[in-house]
Amino acid sequence: MPLKRRGQLQLVQGEVDEVKRKVDDLEKEVESQHGSKEEAFQRYQELQLSAEKTLKTLQTLTKADEPAPVGNYDQRKLEEEVRLQNVLKRLVTLSLKLSPPGPSSEVGKATKNEDSDNIDDDSDDDDDSEKDSDRDGMGTGGGSTSEKPPSQSGPEMYTVLSDFKAEQEGDLSVQSGEVLKIIKKAADGWWLAQDTKGNRGVVPKTFLKISSGVNDEDDEEDDDEDDDEEDDEIKQSEQEEEEDEDQTDDGKESKASNWSTVRKALTEIDTTDVLSAMGAIPSGFRPSSLTKLLMEEGERYRGSHYIQPELSQSQLSFKDLFLDPDTGKVRAREVRNCVCFNVWSCKMIPTPGVGVQVLSRHIRLCAFDGAQVLSNIHTVRALYTSKNPKTWSFSPRVTSILPTILDGDCFLRCSSLSPNIGILFELGVTFLRNSTGERGDLSCGWAYLKLTDDGGNPLPNRTYELPVYGGTPYEKDVMLEATASRRSPGGVFQQMLQARRQPKLIVKLKSPNSRTRTQLSLLPDTLLYCLSCVHLLALYRQLLADTLLMDRPTMQNADLICSPILSTFPMLLDQTDLLDALRSVWLEAETSMSRAQKRDLSYLKQEFSKVYLSSVYFLLHSPSLPSYRWADLPSEEQRARVIYTTLEDLKNHQPTTGQSGAPGVFFDSSHSHLAFDIQELTFDLLSATR
Repeated sequence: MPLKRRGQLQLVQGEVDEVKRKVDDLEKEVESQHGSKEEAFQRYQELQLSAEKTLKTLQTLTKADEPAPVGNYDQRKLEEEVRLQNVLKRLVTLSLKLSPPGPSSEVGKATKNEDSDNIDDDSDDDDDSEKDSDRDGMGTGGGSTSEKPPSQSGPEMYTVLSDFKAEQEGDLSVQSGEVLKIIKKAADGWWLAQDTKGNRGVVPKTFLKISSGVNDEDDEEDDDEDDDEEDDEIKQSEQEEEEDEDQTDDGKESKASNWSTVRKALTEIDTTDVLSAMGAIPSGFRPSSLTKLLMEEGERYRGSHYIQPELSQSQLSFKDLFLDPDTGKVRAREVRNCVCFNVWSCKMIPTPGVGVQVLSRHIRLCAFDGAQVLSNIHTVRALYTSKNPKTWSFSPRVTSILPTILDGDCFLRCSSLSPNIGILFELGVTFLRNSTGERGDLSCGWAYLKLTDDGGNPLPNRTYELPVYGGTPYEKDVMLEATASRRSPGGVFQQMLQARRQPKLIVKLKSPNSRTRTQLSLLPDTLLYCLSCVHLLALYRQLLADTLLMDRPTMQNADLICSPILSTFPMLLDQTDLLDALRSVWLEAETSMSRAQKRDLSYLKQEFSKVYLSSVYFLLHSPSLPSYRWADLPSEEQRARVIYTTLEDLKNHQPTTGQSGAPGVFFDSSHSHLAFDIQELTFDLLSATR
């Protein structure tokens, strides 16, 4: 019986196994220091070329190349690509240990000498290169050139392995696949190179490999044409290097710090790729897009930024903050989109596999028009049971105040005129990799609720079941693990069963009561946050309007304002446990008020200021309160204990007159405080406004 013919993918898999085995052997030899480094480096170069060749072959394969049908062809091909990428990254790590023979000791000493010695050494190198070219012309320089160190030979052609962006003056930005001419090789690993456009600068040597596909005759012609220009350009480049050395105490230390950054970038392996290769991440999972915006864009997408007033186009007045002259209250503003909704639950959400510990399951929300984020990014944490981890629930019933981080009852105010405005829901997990202790954030899928129908009319208030898609909001037709094997069912019953297996997000649009609607109209034109905090946000906006519109001498006055509430309250929107503490204390204060006092705005503002200063403001500057860190259970538990204990102690300092505030606590020797900073009391109008 003839042997079964092996497919192209199987052959490539065998090549990957062979390359991986050789890399394992090479790593063991390098660690045990058996054999010479020159032989090991030569083997490294051969393995790198073999791995790159195999990767190119794998990328060109198609399903049609197989002699027989292959199940899960795309997935198996992707797994082999990930394996090869990991092998290439291991080879890069090996290259850091096995550097090729560097320049001679004379050149190494020249990099450490003074500027005059550098110039003399460069002139010697130029003379040597001219002698080499004379020998080549006579045809008698074969043996002598091979004995000459690489740093003293003529310019060599190298190919760029990976993109490199210039980090400081004198560096050369290059792209993968670009061919460079190496002018000078330095001992610190930064080589002087010239690209095809004539730009010169230094690049790390580990980003380069010897170019094997360049015509030698063309190189000689280019060398002859550039001989007249090389001397001036080399001197100019060296002068730039000398200026860099003058700006630092030691030029070599500066380059060493730069090289350490490059070394870290080269040896760092993307966690998502590794976990995908391990099978710990289901198909359709991606790095979290909204988490990346929160981490990289600073305050731009946080609630603390959007609660601040926005300046008008002239920068001389406010765009969304006005006072009603008749009542003295903040003037209500209607916006194009104002909706209240409840994030109810998620169903059939795939779970990460082994090797990964989930620290938090959550959903991030924002206003979205299909191209960009139009509001702050708000986060609601989900709950689940070990018996049914694929079902996420929100807004659990609790006896006390429901924490803001768990409350799925939210509102959105957005003044965007985009016809595609809607709410983007990104389901995510914060994980901890057990083997390395590395934290990360993944997107488990996303859903989108457009706030208008095809005719431009607002959506009716009802419950919506939104399909959850894989990938990112900018990708199309990416399915999660539960939908990846979807087939066209034949019967109605099979269709019903299949529909129940699809990931879904259940959201309910609802109408607020008249009081909540009035409070929402006092908020900024663009904001997405928890509905249970509206009354606190409205009071803050009233205090903000009083200070900025009534107490300032003129509207053009931009002096610093002494107001501890205005300077610190926005921080609570990013630290929800402190906001919950303020809600709890303010609720207790409201229960002791009469109906007339609750309707008196001036009394409410006065009491709110007292409650704030004697509770949350005290906590913000307590040294026993740890820094806020997302999805860190020990830190969250410690912060909860400190907040609860401090609030209990503060109650004991309340005067017997029934008033809420107690400034005497700040002078109690039993409570410690952080060192006073004037920024605690300073509200900077120019830096706070949007």
